[in-house]
Amino acid sequence: MDSTPNKTSPTGPSGANTQQAQLKALYAEMQPHSLYPLWEVLHALVTPTPRSPAQAHLWAYAPARGYLLRAGDLISAEQAERRVLILENPGLAGSSAIVPSLYAGLQLILPGEVAPCHRHTQCALRFVLEGDGAFTAVDGEKAVMRPFDLVLTPNWQWHDHGNASGRPMIWLDGLDIPTVRFYGASFAERLPQPAQSETIPAGDSLHRYGRNLRPFRATAADRRPAQQPLFHYPYAEWRESLLALAAAEAPDPHLGHALEFVNPADGGPVMPTIAAQVRHLPAGFTTLARRSTDGSVFVVVEGRGMALVEGREFALAERDLLVVPSWQALQLQAENRLILFGYSDKAAQEKLGLWREERLAR
Repeated sequence: MDSTPNKTSPTGPSGANTQQAQLKALYAEMQPHSLYPLWEVLHALVTPTPRSPAQAHLWAYAPARGYLLRAGDLISAEQAERRVLILENPGLAGSSAIVPSLYAGLQLILPGEVAPCHRHTQCALRFVLEGDGAFTAVDGEKAVMRPFDLVLTPNWQWHDHGNASGRPMIWLDGLDIPTVRFYGASFAERLPQPAQSETIPAGDSLHRYGRNLRPFRATAADRRPAQQPLFHYPYAEWRESLLALAAAEAPDPHLGHALEFVNPADGGPVMPTIAAQVRHLPAGFTTLARRSTDGSVFVVVEGRGMALVEGREFALAERDLLVVPSWQALQLQAENRLILFGYSDKAAQEKLGLWREERLAR
């Protein structure tokens, strides 16, 4: 067979038709060999701006809470391993993802229950929405959970959850499940017993690392991983810092007052793939529009207001959850004092040199 390419350039409609017919035949011949023409799809693969399939969406807390409590009447935490309602983005049907790289869910632990101990390669955060006195235990240390605390269960660390209080506990789970799935790197293990032994007093890590301090030198008691020593960021402490910032300076026109949670070991994001932040907007304040490449999930901690995502309005009330996909312009309006918690894939994007933001004039 002569493999020399045909260099005849088709001219006119008939020549174009001949070329298209020949290309179509070539594509059909290549397909069984898993070979495809880049030139047919390049425009969709290398886009001039981000085109996330995710959609902006708001989950009102009250109805989601109602469904979660109904599930609590039907299945135990032990049966489910984790009794969680997935917040699946309507633009990502069947993916169990809230944005292409991140997962979100609402977890319920009823009084007297234990969510069994396991560990996995996925990084996870817990942001408490309701209840007081349940715990997350990480590698033998309990963090007592209170509303709007941030608790981490880092990659490959044993963790379980228990509720010795008299009220249901509900929190937001944020994980990098889609990212780990993309890399095909998921591992998980489960302990034979439901809960791990408490080997370290509750709050030990917070005392050692939570006040911009760390042990002067390694000791036998410093059993937390050097790269991830702190896993509890209490609401009482981060709110105080955020309001002190608000009292000290004018709000940023695009962000309001904003603080990022950091890992005390290196000053970077709290986890390798996930960054977390809090924002404060004074009553009556409206931000200018801003967009960034990280897909973000927000929780309303205090106050009421409005979010405009690409001009689409979402009314915000306490404990509501909002997702803002990559490169969609966000404006926030505060009816009264508005405080938000948020997490995103900014940590991973910055490591890969991908993260970008644009601050718009209006």
